[in-house]
Amino acid sequence: MAEPDSDSSTTCSSTTAITPSSPAVGYSRNVDPQDLVVSAQRRQKHVDAVLDRFFSLAKNRASAIGPRYLTLWQTLEKNTAGGKRFRPGMVMGAYESLGGTDFEAAAHVGAAFELLHTALIVHDDVIDRDFIRRGGVNVSGVYRDIAQTAGIPIPAAEHRGLSVAVIAGDLALFNAYRLIDRSGVGELMRSRLHDIFDEAMFASAAGELLDVDFSQLKSMPTVEEVVDMERLKTAVYSFESPVEAGAVLAGASDEAVRALAGFGRNIGIAYQIVDDLLGVFGDEAATGKTTIGDLREGKRTVLIAYASGRPEWIEISRWLGLPDLTWEQAAVVRRSLEDCGARHYAEELAREFANRAAEELASDALPDRARAEFEPIIETVLGRVR
Repeated sequence: MAEPDSDSSTTCSSTTAITPSSPAVGYSRNVDPQDLVVSAQRRQKHVDAVLDRFFSLAKNRASAIGPRYLTLWQTLEKNTAGGKRFRPGMVMGAYESLGGTDFEAAAHVGAAFELLHTALIVHDDVIDRDFIRRGGVNVSGVYRDIAQTAGIPIPAAEHRGLSVAVIAGDLALFNAYRLIDRSGVGELMRSRLHDIFDEAMFASAAGELLDVDFSQLKSMPTVEEVVDMERLKTAVYSFESPVEAGAVLAGASDEAVRALAGFGRNIGIAYQIVDDLLGVFGDEAATGKTTIGDLREGKRTVLIAYASGRPEWIEISRWLGLPDLTWEQAAVVRRSLEDCGARHYAEELAREFANRAAEELASDALPDRARAEFEPIIETVLGRVR
């Protein structure tokens, strides 16, 4: 798997802000945009079909053991369904844009990354003791509610919910590897895909550990440390590894694989920085994400790491991390983050990493179809910070 860039500098002084109309992302295209839309819809259907078959077989096996086990698999399936299939789209976009034609194999690899994502968010919710995700109860929440309905006291009910979520996450993680095994590819290719998948999981675990440590340590991490944590925890398995897997599966050259992996790594970091910005300054109606949760949690982000070295930190630190932080107090924190330049810094840093992603995408090793495929992701990320 391609290693991260050795130059991990996060300064923005030399960054040129880029927009969708700038030369950095203004490639000429020989691909009809409508073709990309149709391709995306077809890919999602392929992945959905793979996951439907997988869960159907698993539920049949579970029903032979008993109704409680069947309920667990039904709950896990529900928590996997309904997403945008972003990671499978990255796999299949890389695969097809580099000449791959075995859509069934690519759909299995894409579905493996989707199931990996399910496993990681289920376990992440356990770590955070969260019972809600995207406005609805998650696996932990479902089983907490079942226990409470049965008359079990809240602390014990919550423990049961979290315990079952660990089991569900374990099942999703193990079977993600099994989906790669069922892709029908040869032994050598399967081994290469396993290595990429293993690196995705290995990196994500390291990033999760850093995130847990950051939340418990009194000292504030540096911007560089936060960026590295976000790269490891999310960018690798959500962006870098999926496009790398798709490129390898397509039989692309080493240069093309490295270019797409570099694109994925950098745009993944940009995406996470923007996500943290939206967690404080976003439009809740548009993002569906609360703008007070991260402040109540005291989440260590680029915004917070940068602000910790500014005079305004005295005011920010008074309120950051208060579980009962009010909207008025949150507004004070937001103003201070803007006044100290943290918001501007984070926006520029996201643009810098998006710029790096665009440079990787400009590689001569990649065909125009690959650039047409992934340019919109850069445009989307940049559009979120405008």
